[in-house]
Amino acid sequence: MLFLPLLPKTVRKECMKKSVVLMLVLTIVTPLLAQNWDVNTLQHINGWGGNFIHDYSSFISKSEPYIAMGVPLAMGLTGWLKNDEGLMKDAMVVGMSVASAYVFAYGMKLVFDRPRPYEAYPDLIYPRSYEDSSSFPSGHTASAFALATSLCIRYPKWYVIAPSALWAGSVAFSRMHEGVHYPTDVMAGAALGIGLTIGSHYLSKWLNKKLF
Repeated sequence: MLFLPLLPKTVRKECMKKSVVLMLVLTIVTPLLAQNWDVNTLQHINGWGGNFIHDYSSFISKSEPYIAMGVPLAMGLTGWLKNDEGLMKDAMVVGMSVASAYVFAYGMKLVFDRPRPYEAYPDLIYPRSYEDSSSFPSGHTASAFALATSLCIRYPKWYVIAPSALWAGSVAFSRMHEGVHYPTDVMAGAALGIGLTIGSHYLSKWLNKKLF
């Protein structure tokens, strides 16, 4: 999905429409998926790897909120210092994508109120960190994929797409490895972040066309 900017315009538009539908379907269907698959997959990921994987996962997970908020802030500050209106506009769009993903994710947490894996299965899942909010969907994953997708749409270059995709995927993995989210949590979070970003991208283009 993060490679959409490289596709032809007609194909990209159709893929974006379908991704919004997929996001809506996943947010409804994923809580209904087989719990055994969810738990078994999480148990495998939670117990995988050595010290390097543990340290990498912990670093990525803890740093995600700072990166998700810091990147658009840094873009906006740079644009302001250089008097670059285009960069400042990009910073606003990227920041709004991340903020909307965060708000929607935590709103859904209140609705679904799914217990964390280490709370529901203390004998199977080892928690490497503890969270106060509920499990579904993953807010870290939602905001990470919102940031990555937004950057890829605004700057469709391989040197933006590749590290953005790697970082967002690492965030999703880290949340499972830490034992704080099920696979379905991160799937829904990724779909939410991508779908909201694509939706806001088209809404922004439509408003600019209508207003200006």
